Amino acid sequence: MSQQMTPLLLTVHDAPVPFKGSDGLVHLVYEVWLANISSGEVDIQDIDVIGDGAVLQKLDATAVSHRLQPAGLRESSAVLTRGTQSILFLNVILPNGTPIPKQLLHRVKAKYSAAPPGQQEIVESGGATTPDLQPVVQISAPLRGDGYVSADSCCDSTRHMRAAMPINGRVYVAQRYAVDWEQLDAGNRIYSGPREKLESYTIFGKPVYAVADGVVSVAITGLPEQTPGKYPANISIEEADGNAIIEDLGGHHFACYAHMQSASIRLHPGDRVKRGQVIGMVGNSGNSVAPHLHFHVMSSELSLASNGLPYQIDEFKVTGATPGTKAFDEAEEKGEPVTITPFSPPQLVKDSLPLDQLIISLTPR
Repeated sequence: MSQQMTPLLLTVHDAPVPFKGSDGLVHLVYEVWLANISSGEVDIQDIDVIGDGAVLQKLDATAVSHRLQPAGLRESSAVLTRGTQSILFLNVILPNGTPIPKQLLHRVKAKYSAAPPGQQEIVESGGATTPDLQPVVQISAPLRGDGYVSADSCCDSTRHMRAAMPINGRVYVAQRYAVDWEQLDAGNRIYSGPREKLESYTIFGKPVYAVADGVVSVAITGLPEQTPGKYPANISIEEADGNAIIEDLGGHHFACYAHMQSASIRLHPGDRVKRGQVIGMVGNSGNSVAPHLHFHVMSSELSLASNGLPYQIDEFKVTGATPGTKAFDEAEEKGEPVTITPFSPPQLVKDSLPLDQLIISLTPR
């Protein structure tokens, strides 16, 4: 057996669970850990994602620089300093008709400053993983009505997808598929009136509905509403979700409904809930800058020490899209109308996960 230097170690901690997005395509969303076991910098030049021997996705140096994040930091970089780890956040989209690969592998071309002259470019492969074909939980929408924005949703938003957090001795990405549901008024504004007033926000006080039959695992109440416009200081990990419900959906799937109004939650651990039952009202409690409903599905009743899992909403209508997170956040900060590209006719979507920055009508099937 030959011996080859592999100064860059590649590992996948959580295999991707294939799911259908609202674009009608199958997505594989996961992370590859890269560890630089050398005495110098590693400059990533390109990465190929390979499925059963075929290249599924190619990332050049620019793409890598936007998706590779040093462990513990939020700024991306294609360079790994010596003795460090970085996380590559991937969203592999399979073209229509492409079978789900039995194995994924990652081929990395990089320049190693510590290698001898003329031998600094090395190509190595690693991070082999098998897609997890567990069933994707099918749910209804947690809200009802028109003008909802799927803010910071899958699969390229940095706020949730890259929230890799060290908890209980392990790094988890519990919010990998999380969405912050916000709502526009008739003038396409998130709020109308004083920004710091809760009632100025269209979504504030809207009913939150159970997405499936289940059992309440956790009910958090008693936390105050935050003043919109700024994140609160010194929020503990226990209070980050604000007033919240965590529902056991069965099959090791748990739904997290966060940032609700305290008095609106009248459920307790062990209570059974039915799909479509009102379980609370949208608020602005916990680590929140504006009234919204944070929702995600995960593998345990711990909202952060869990593996984030995909889900598919049975039916919704996409009526438009924003220009992206940056434009949306700027409009919200200034209290200006959000620029919308309308879809004509609206798209009826079934059994799919809503992707980022869509304008959506949510109605029960």
